[in-house]
Amino acid sequence: MRILVQLVQKASVTIENEEVASIGKGFLLFVSFAEGDDSRILKKMAEKVFKLRVFPDENGKTNLSLSSVGGNVLSVSQFTLYANCKEGNRPAFVDCMRPEKARPLFDEFNGYMRELCPDMQTGVFQADMKVSLINDGPFTLWLDSKEVVK
Repeated sequence: MRILVQLVQKASVTIENEEVASIGKGFLLFVSFAEGDDSRILKKMAEKVFKLRVFPDENGKTNLSLSSVGGNVLSVSQFTLYANCKEGNRPAFVDCMRPEKARPLFDEFNGYMRELCPDMQTGVFQADMKVSLINDGPFTLWLDSKEVVK
């Protein structure tokens, strides 16, 4: 599982010109699964995201968590985080989990996130989404379950 975490001042998802989700200050998460991922990693990854101390404190140090700043979460599925670009110029998606297996994992992960952050929002799995954001910092982190979950 991979999660690209972006600190945002605000973010939203639009589908066919209709806004389906939006948040103010918080995290925009792009979430992806690879073949072999399973539900054993989901709670740990959700907790890791929620506990990240990346918001500035009164001294400007990245020391505060999402809950400390009253932030929110927008979670968006993005299978392309597992694209393989090693050969040629066209990405290969052979390492990406098939949608029928990834959808329940995405839903379960979001369930864990919702336990931690009840007002979180999500995009729509497999939809053609337009994602807008104002990156704060910019500050972007890459979480890979192979490194986070031991």
